[in-house]
Order: sequence, then structure tokens, then C-alpha cells
Amino acid sequence: MYPEELVLPMKKELTDVGFEELTTPDKVESVVNTKGTTLVVVNSVCGCAARNARPAVKMAVKDSAHKPTKLATVFAGVDKDAVAKAREFMLPYPPSSPSIALFKDGELVHMIERHHIEGRSAEMIADNLKMAFDEYC
Repeated sequence: MYPEELVLPMKKELTDVGFEELTTPDKVESVVNTKGTTLVVVNSVCGCAARNARPAVKMAVKDSAHKPTKLATVFAGVDKDAVAKAREFMLPYPPSSPSIALFKDGELVHMIERHHIEGRSAEMIADNLKMAFDEYC
């Protein structure tokens, strides 16, 4: 587990722009199982989260004409039980940190795994998300 003081700035990158931090399995279940669309980011301390994933989701949400109803995040290596619950909703995809999932009415409709994040620019990932938002939001 990572110390809270280490991950707080990484969490704030998303919570400061409207992402709700989900720290318990019950909260994950409640947020994912709502009507509308929910974007869930599995945040991480890794470089590809800092360089690609977090900037991409912020760009996509800011620049898209269509936006998810809810924005949420769990933090791998910190909120173990909440992350495990979020990953249950992301099946059949294997655990991946960072990762980005879009749900519509509680069903997974779009998934970006770590291997889709590594080696791609934040702009490319944001464009992928904006296309998903246009289709599902």
C-alpha cells in the first residue's frame, strides 16, 4: 500500500476536476450501478498514469460535446477493496492499472487497458474516449 501523502497529489489531479473518489466497495457499486453513464478511472502511481491516463481523461471530459453523467476514480495500491470491486465490473478484462472504463446503466460499454495507454499520447487516448462519449453519452 502506498502512503496517502504520496498519492494525494495524484488523486487531486482527478478530484479537482470533478471525479468522485471511491474508497469502498459499496460506493463503487452504488456509483457504477446508476442510470446514465459513468467513467471510472483506475488511477496509479506509474508514469503512464501521470503522463498519459490522467491528462487524457481530463482532456476528454473538458473537450467533449458529450460527457459521462458521473466521473469516478479508484486508486490501485491504496483503496484495495474498492479497486477489487471496480475490477469485478470490468470483467472479462484482466486487472490493469491504470485503466479507464465507461459504463452505461451499470454495463461496461468501453474499456481502455494499460496496454492501450502505454506508448500512446494523452491526445490519442482522449480522442478514443471522446468517440466513446459520442457513442454512449
